[in-house]
Amino acid sequence: MKRLSANLGFLWNELDLLDRIRAAADAGFKAVELHWPYDVPAQDILRCCQDTGVRLLAMNSPRGDLSKGENGLAALQGREREFREGLLRAAEFAITAGAQRMHIMAGVTPNTPAARATLGENLRWAEATVPELRFLLEPLNNFDAPGYLYHLPEQTVRVIEEERLGRTQLIFDIYHVGREGLSPAKEFDRFRENVGHVQIAAVPNRTEPHAGSVDIAATLNHLLRSGYSGWIGCEYKPERTVLAGLPHLIQLISCLGADPGKAAPSS
Repeated sequence: MKRLSANLGFLWNELDLLDRIRAAADAGFKAVELHWPYDVPAQDILRCCQDTGVRLLAMNSPRGDLSKGENGLAALQGREREFREGLLRAAEFAITAGAQRMHIMAGVTPNTPAARATLGENLRWAEATVPELRFLLEPLNNFDAPGYLYHLPEQTVRVIEEERLGRTQLIFDIYHVGREGLSPAKEFDRFRENVGHVQIAAVPNRTEPHAGSVDIAATLNHLLRSGYSGWIGCEYKPERTVLAGLPHLIQLISCLGADPGKAAPSS
């Protein structure tokens, strides 16, 4: 399990967060990534990770008002103050908990020049204001996240390149890429210089990465041969239980290389 991190937004979600971290460690994961852990004290998360020897990779920025269908604030015009205040609180939490990256949620809004400009301004502000963290952006497929600012890697990379961001990278989620009907291998080749983290799940069901329309093992082999040396985030929904599906992950390990534990942290 050296190269695999457990995404605890989906795995063991019947447990409270600290027990999820312990369960991931017991299962052999060396790293975890979180969604929105803000109802648990950051110091408790830090202590739990230290006690279990698990590395905390990253977490997501606040989503906004869920009752209104919001899924991030960074690209929403007129919400800049709310985004920045929320990000400062989230960043303090992440740093205290031991994370070194933050996935910034762009939000549900048309992909217009104005929305991209708002996102760019907020990202430049984040890089300048929170030097302790690196940032990640993730395109979410249009089936699971209709109306989200970007669905494709090229749309996300466009923001990074247009704004000349220095500490912001792409989450390359094979599930989201495959769900859009794209070839993950070809998309990775196009944008490998921008990739900060890779995630996996079966396409199209988002279950354990052992079946579906995308050969996950072959794709990971391609990514590794192409020079990717970071963590592989397991962000899938178990068909039954996490432990019942672990043999599928163990089968993937044979196609993975050296432990990235000393590499730049990613999520």
